[in-house]
Amino acid sequence: MTDERVLTDFADGVAHVRLNRPDKRNGLDLAMFEGLVAAGEALRTRSDVRAVVLSGEGKAFCAGLDFKAFMAAPQVKEKLLERPADRPANLAQAVGWIWREVPVPVIAAIHGPCFGGGLQIALGADLRYATPDAQLSVMEIRYGLVPDMGASKTLLDLVPLDVAKELTFTGRVLSGEEAKALGLVTRVEADPLAAALETAKTIASKSPHAIRAGKALYEQAPSLDVRAAFELETELQVALLGSPNQLEAVMASMQKRAPRFADVESDAAE
Repeated sequence: MTDERVLTDFADGVAHVRLNRPDKRNGLDLAMFEGLVAAGEALRTRSDVRAVVLSGEGKAFCAGLDFKAFMAAPQVKEKLLERPADRPANLAQAVGWIWREVPVPVIAAIHGPCFGGGLQIALGADLRYATPDAQLSVMEIRYGLVPDMGASKTLLDLVPLDVAKELTFTGRVLSGEEAKALGLVTRVEADPLAAALETAKTIASKSPHAIRAGKALYEQAPSLDVRAAFELETELQVALLGSPNQLEAVMASMQKRAPRFADVESDAAE
């Protein structure tokens, strides 16, 4: 349907999730919140997905919250603040955090405005590619607010505390180039979507078990002490050693051919 807020396409192990409200610069209304979380939830359990690309249709990645939509429906606030008993994030936070919970790499392709909630969605991705002239901002201070869609974890994973404070206190707009210099952006590309899709294609060509293990390692290790982090490395590695896909990687390398990896089992994807 053309009026769907979020569109997801699949090709060769790569899921492409597109924010689809270009007339509003992909502004976040309730339908967009719900659509993004639903897309992420669906990808969490798909065994055939090996990488995800996030992008925005039209002239912006996402210009942030659609205040007019929420002012017209004040009851939406309660829905955004609902927090499931078994999950850390409420609905507002889940649009960014869900990409951390997706077990495969997620790449955000940023162009145009990426403000406030839009930036916090991008911060939930594992990698962020942006145009040199993209506009990024922790913009909540402009409206007398604080960033409350996961930035207390995702922003602080990327930049030092003083940088996060400056961006939060000032709301200043960064170019893609400055965002790269500060560590908010992984790469600056003239065509970030094409670059993101190319990286996703490369990731999809690797062993899906090893890719998932790598993401799990880097998601969990920062919150662990040294011993626990090292134990996690060993646990993940032992599970890979001698497995069918690991043996296929070795054989393909020895035989100088492209590997043929099997998807993860459905129960392992959950």
